[in-house]
Amino acid sequence: MTWYTWLEQARDIQVSGQVLDAVARALLLDVSERAHLFALAGSQDPAPPAECPSVTPAVRAVLDQLGPIPACVQNSRYDILAYNRAYGLLLGDMDALAPQDRNCMWLAFTDERWRAAVVDLPATLRLMAAKFRAAMAGHLTEPAWQALLARLEGTSAEFREVWARREVVGQSSKAKYLRNAHVGLLHVEHTTLWLGPGTGARLVSYVPLDGRTRERLERLEELAGARGGMRGGVPVEV
Repeated sequence: MTWYTWLEQARDIQVSGQVLDAVARALLLDVSERAHLFALAGSQDPAPPAECPSVTPAVRAVLDQLGPIPACVQNSRYDILAYNRAYGLLLGDMDALAPQDRNCMWLAFTDERWRAAVVDLPATLRLMAAKFRAAMAGHLTEPAWQALLARLEGTSAEFREVWARREVVGQSSKAKYLRNAHVGLLHVEHTTLWLGPGTGARLVSYVPLDGRTRERLERLEELAGARGGMRGGVPVEV
């Protein structure tokens, strides 16, 4: 198609989302190809595919091998899809939570144990809301994103206040302090590794920044191992 070639040449042409959707269906484009088509046109996908990154056995093995470093797999909506033993007790008790509540945004604004573990809570909440707004920009029409936003706005006045600031920031690594209920103060660096292009899935870890923190994380993993548990939980439905 001539206009498709023009799109790839970055020419300024106007194509509606409905037309792009019809083209994607006619050409049987896969998820990546469809996303590329809409990105070229600078258009919002009216029927985006459901984001459902899988936690493969290899990824789960990586999580386990990272211990005692707490680590989890999240999707772009901040659902926690899997986690290792140390992460399970880092900010509360992940195994005790219902799968639909294993979401970092939800926990940060509603769960008292999670909130008590964050040393600089006000700044952290502002940063998380700004990251969530940036991530949501590509998912504005998706029901799961809309449902999470409505749930947060309907439950937390604090979220409504922070959300009204309309701040936006991208993903980045950050040093932080956490106050763990079992082993005490932890000085860690929050790191993010993307698991694949266009999936939104990422591996998040909390790397110790000093020897005392590493020792405390080792004790935390031992405690989690002694308690048993689900070792990663059940991935939420996305």
